[in-house]
Amino acid sequence: MKRLLLSSLAACALGLPAQAADCPTITLADMQGIAAGAFPQQYEQAGFQAAASCTTNFQENPAIGDLNGRIQGNPGLPPLAERLPAEPLVVVPYDSIGRYGCTFDVLSNAPEAGTSDFLSTRHVNLVRYSDDLATVVSNVAKSWKWNADYTQLTFTLRKGHKWSDGAPLTSADVKFWYDNLALDPNVRAKPKDYVLVSGERMTVETSDPLTAVFKLPARKPGLLAHFSASHAPGFQPKHFLGQLHPEIDANADANAQALGFDNGYAVISAYYGNSDWMDTPAPLLNSPDKVGNLPADVMPTLASHIYISDTTEGRHLVANPCFHQVDTAGNQLPYIPEQD
Repeated sequence: MKRLLLSSLAACALGLPAQAADCPTITLADMQGIAAGAFPQQYEQAGFQAAASCTTNFQENPAIGDLNGRIQGNPGLPPLAERLPAEPLVVVPYDSIGRYGCTFDVLSNAPEAGTSDFLSTRHVNLVRYSDDLATVVSNVAKSWKWNADYTQLTFTLRKGHKWSDGAPLTSADVKFWYDNLALDPNVRAKPKDYVLVSGERMTVETSDPLTAVFKLPARKPGLLAHFSASHAPGFQPKHFLGQLHPEIDANADANAQALGFDNGYAVISAYYGNSDWMDTPAPLLNSPDKVGNLPADVMPTLASHIYISDTTEGRHLVANPCFHQVDTAGNQLPYIPEQD
């Protein structure tokens, strides 16, 4: 469903046609003689340009400036070249290059879970499964590598990848998620099974801003499969939540009290404490009886869309202006700018 929504919809007749690029606008239906990439249905940008002997010109949704202005706390929109990673992920559409426009209207049978039926249309993780539901392919992480006995898994992130508010994604965000959220008893009374190996914790090491190394106390080859399928991402925005975490910022409690909360953990719980996989604001941040004055409706995301409202009447999301994927014509995804 995710690829259908993000990289294949060309049926929104009212949308503006995506512009042509110097590289061939290949699709899975017509590869135009271009060799497939290392992973099915996608390329790293350098690999695509090498295969097609071309240089990609990037384009953005004409409405992205307006969409960005509706995201609470986001700064003014810098040029697209400053929002995309140095090497964005190139997704090959199924049949044709899509059009920008329309609103994806959804009705969930589990609204308390954050329209859980449609999480797969926007969520991202370090890696993902391809359409065959068997092949692990790159996503937020540009690459990964196991050691010989599956006790060390190394992820390499994309240079220049940014959160939805423009802050850089680094390996510190992976380590912060693991050490200070997943394993902190003030956030999670009991760690989830998937963050442990035979009941023991892993260690996350960050040798540089783009490298996160998971060191396991025992073999666990299924860890990669977890990151491929789970809605619970292996990263969280340290620059945002860290200012409210007492182990990260000595002023965390004071920062929280200035927002009307008792302490930093109370704010972290409002954003993250109820679930490690839902991106629904908790509590309903736009409701008139919300607790405290949170710094943003939701914490920054790497997903394709971000919440701008969440009430008992419904939810609304807009496109992430820093989303890391483009199509073969160089158009930044997603095509559909809003979800309702």
